[in-house]
Amino acid sequence: MPEDKPDKPVSPPPAAGEKPAAAAAPPKPAGEAKPAAPAKPAGPTPQPWESEMATRLRNRYGSGIDPKTYLGQKYIIADASIVYELLQVMRDEEQFDYCVDVTAVHYPQRKEKEFDVVWILYSFPRNERVRVKTMIKDGDPAPSVAGLWTTANWLERECYDMFGIRFEGHPDLRRILLPDGWQGFPLRKEYGITQQDSEWVKINLGIESGR
Repeated sequence: MPEDKPDKPVSPPPAAGEKPAAAAAPPKPAGEAKPAAPAKPAGPTPQPWESEMATRLRNRYGSGIDPKTYLGQKYIIADASIVYELLQVMRDEEQFDYCVDVTAVHYPQRKEKEFDVVWILYSFPRNERVRVKTMIKDGDPAPSVAGLWTTANWLERECYDMFGIRFEGHPDLRRILLPDGWQGFPLRKEYGITQQDSEWVKINLGIESGR
């Protein structure tokens, strides 16, 4: 009788020490959509700051201020027209006797008021820290608080040096970190990370800036 032949060719057994070939995965149906990425979880958001002090200040300034808290950090957004008075009240009536820092944040996409000016205050009697901030246009001055806290004298000079914000009423507003003839303000967003005043470097140091 003729020998029966198998319907499909049979693969030879693997040689000694050789791993058997893995079975091919079945093909996916054409046009099968990929599963959607999981939604990004929502992060924390600022919340209204409720306290006796916040209530006193709301009663006094109404819509001119907006006390908030974010991840345990308390801050007050104040209208530029009342921010100096608010800061004086914080020192004289709310016992914030130490000005930790005066700084700014640059938001060039905010065409109307592209700078936040921020005062970080601390109260030794209350062991409490609060930020006060206001928004100003480029070229508008912020009020100097050097007469309220002596430390603000140097802090405002640094803020001017880095951001170009002028503090109205400052007794001696000039650069504090960079040379007097330096051009531009390095912490503005449009100031390139490798940018230098190549003219000043060449004239005063006799070298190229290396840009």
